[in-house]
Order: sequence, then structure tokens, then C-alpha cells
Amino acid sequence: MTRTRDLPVFPVSPDPVRPGVCPDVALVHHEIGATGDANGPRIALVTLGCDKNTVDSERMMAALVGHGARVSSDVDGAEVVIVNTCGFIQAAKEQSIETILEACGMKADGTLRAVVAVGCLVQRHGDELKKEIPEVDLFLGLSELPTLVPELRKRGLLPQPGDFVPIMERPLRILSSATSHTSYLKISEGCDHTCAFCAIPLMRGLHRSQPVEELVREAAGLGAAGVREINIVSQDTTWYGRDLRRRDRDAPLLADMLRALLAGTDVPWYRLFYMYPSGITREIVELIAKEDRVLPYLDMPIQHGSDRILERMRRPERQATIRERVGWLRDAVPDLTLRTTVIVGFPGETDEDFQEMLELLDEIQFERVGAFGYSVEEGTRAEGFDGRVPEDVIGERVERLMDFQRGISFDRNLDLVGTTTTVLIDQLTDDDPEFGAVGRTMGQALDIDGVTHLITPAGVRPGDMGQARVVSALDYDLIAEWIGNG
Repeated sequence: MTRTRDLPVFPVSPDPVRPGVCPDVALVHHEIGATGDANGPRIALVTLGCDKNTVDSERMMAALVGHGARVSSDVDGAEVVIVNTCGFIQAAKEQSIETILEACGMKADGTLRAVVAVGCLVQRHGDELKKEIPEVDLFLGLSELPTLVPELRKRGLLPQPGDFVPIMERPLRILSSATSHTSYLKISEGCDHTCAFCAIPLMRGLHRSQPVEELVREAAGLGAAGVREINIVSQDTTWYGRDLRRRDRDAPLLADMLRALLAGTDVPWYRLFYMYPSGITREIVELIAKEDRVLPYLDMPIQHGSDRILERMRRPERQATIRERVGWLRDAVPDLTLRTTVIVGFPGETDEDFQEMLELLDEIQFERVGAFGYSVEEGTRAEGFDGRVPEDVIGERVERLMDFQRGISFDRNLDLVGTTTTVLIDQLTDDDPEFGAVGRTMGQALDIDGVTHLITPAGVRPGDMGQARVVSALDYDLIAEWIGNG
């Protein structure tokens, strides 16, 4: 790892957090101050990486508040900074190291008492990081996160037992998103797949499902805190419960868990992410078609469209399986929005392989596609593969693919013009003379898809749901006239 002191501005969210309206989940409040005991130590937690990391951070925030800390995602005035690192790709590793070093610079200036680094990067490179950055006071990998509170207390950075919040008053999570009406539910940890490009099992271990009753309690708490959209995430969501079935043949699988969430909560929108095609069953398809609260939206990563490359990637499906599952879904859910992700430039990818992927995307007509250039990950099978694709070729192929997909996305958006749809309001745009708010339809996921710009949405607030008529389409966004709440 290369160490540098020439760093960008410390990447933090300016939004502090406070305990909210239910004992299970607390809400973000956009105001000065931090949640927790007014006399407790102030701890800033900076989250890097994916939505799974966000959930981990929100749980850490809740644990810290429960033990007497004031917690925020704003480093200004903090005594301790905790960096929840990402180790997924090289760029994420570099950002994590830069962030840690910037915090260490603040400590050297006397601004901070301590710096803590946790999470994926520490799990993989903890020993190396300890040698390279000795200024860090505490390193904890994913498997060590349960020891965060006692380790901080040992160092005098948290109050001693007896000074913290009673157990029944402690939140499970403190929401850290600016859109507090949308949140994530991580249903499992780790992954059993052995994809050649992926380091996730090296960091997060094998697949472990969270018990249904715990998920229902967490989701109900989110709903009580005002969350109206829950994004279900994991490494492979279709794999839920399979580990439990090895011990109990009657243990719940994904469809059972979803039904339990629907029965045990009143959250209006559930959105499914990371659904491997090979794990999608007829039962899941029928549930999506039947249950209005499970949105007609599916994130189904295929990673490539060439069977030769899919085999080399060690993916669990080929074109035939992808086509079959898409057919099931399109037939059962006519208004379905399908999203996928692909990796461009995997070792050995030829022009013919790339063209085969474009042809499959053209055939299936995914409404949403994310494309990523291949990045070599230390310790993965693909690290030693021959046939490396030059970086300039990867970049050119990514650009070609996204230009190609832009046309598909625009055509699919055009199909929506003149229709009426439900929109969830994310933010008001009072300074925009043309549009009064920005929201999302059931076919638009937060941060990764387009948005809907709303005309004349009088009296709405973030988190409101209502009807809107689509009047125009852009490449990725929609323009709609607000009709009313309900």
C-alpha cells in the first residue's frame, strides 16, 4: 500500500444524527449537534463503500449511543473518528487509506483524541495497515466489530458501565441517509459463491442468514421510524435461508422471509437487490406478481453475456438460465423494471465476447444497466489469469456499452409517457423555477437509477407518496405532473 500525505478534502457527510421516534431505529435530523448523551464523548463515523457497509455503520452508531456517546457523521468537533472502510476494488482501498490518513492528520494537529479504522479493508489487510499507519489507535476487522464498545472503553474513549442508556431504550440502528424515508435491510452476511473476480468471501466469509424474527423486528422498527421504502440487500439475496436449511429442513427461505416481513410490518415498498438469476424460483416470481408491496423491480446481476466468459468468471448461470428467469419474470409481472450489472474487460474477454454481451442486453432490454471496468483484486482466482485486457480498451468498451444502453433506457422511458404512476418524494427543490420536487417511481432505485422531476407538487414533503402523470422522458429521468397524495 502506498502512503501519501497529499490528500483530498476529508470525505464526510455533514448530517448529524439523533435518536428518533421508536426504540429500534433512530432518524437523521439535519441540524447542528449529535445524538446521544449531551455530556458523552463525541464520535464521528465516516462510511465508505456499499449499502451493506451503511447498515453496519448504522448499527455501530446505535451501539455507541447506547453506551453514552454522542454520534454524528460530521467530523467537526469530534473527539474520535471511526472510518468504516471498503476493500472491494483498488479505488475503494485507496479512498479508505486516504480517509484514514486525513483523520490521522487531524489527530496530529490536536483536533482529535483518537482514530479508529474498521471494516472490510481492515479485515483483509489489518496487519499491513497496523505497520503502515501506526497513528491509528484501533483496527477492527468485520469479525471484531462486536468488540468496538469494550475496546473504546478500555482506551477511555467511552464512559464506564453504569453511565450508558438502559437496554430497553437503545436503538438498533441510527439512520444515516439524507433520505430517511428510505433505508436498507441486510438479510445475510457473506457469500458461498466462488466468482473468480470477487474478494467478498475473503472479507465477509461464507453465507450466514439473519433469523427471520430479527429481520421482522428491524424492519418494523424502520417502519415506525418513518421509513417507507426498504431495500433488501445481501451478497446473494436468493441464497437466503439455504444455510439454515442445512440444519433444519423446515427453515424459511427467501419467499417465506418476505411473507413474514409483509405480515409483520406496514412498510409500503420493499425493493429486491442482488438477486442472482440461478436462485430465482417460480415461488419468488409469483410472490412479486401477487404482492403489491414487493415492488415490480428486480436487481439481477448477470456480470457478463458470453457463456465463455461467464464460465471463466465461475458464475453459477449461463445465457440459457438468464433468458429463462427473465421470461418467467416478464410473463408474470408485465410492468417489471429489471436492473443488472456487468463487468467489462475481464481477463480473456475478446471483441467477440463483448459483442455477445451487447447482443444479450439488446435481446433482454434491461431497463437499467450498470457497467464496470474489471479491476484486479488481490487474492482472487482471476488475479493470476492471463489475457489481461488493456485499460484503454476496457474504457472504450464501457463507453460503448453505456451509449448502447442509453438508447434502450430512453426507449423504455418513452413507453411511460402518458401513464400515471406512484411517486415517492425524496426532496423539495424550492430554488428550481420549473420543478418543485424530485421523487422516484417504483422503477427507480435510490442513487443508482434516474429520478422523476415533479411539476407543481404543492404541499408535499420528503417521504410523501402520491400519484403523478408522466409527461416527458429523458435518457434516464422522467418528468411528471403531480396529481396528489394517496
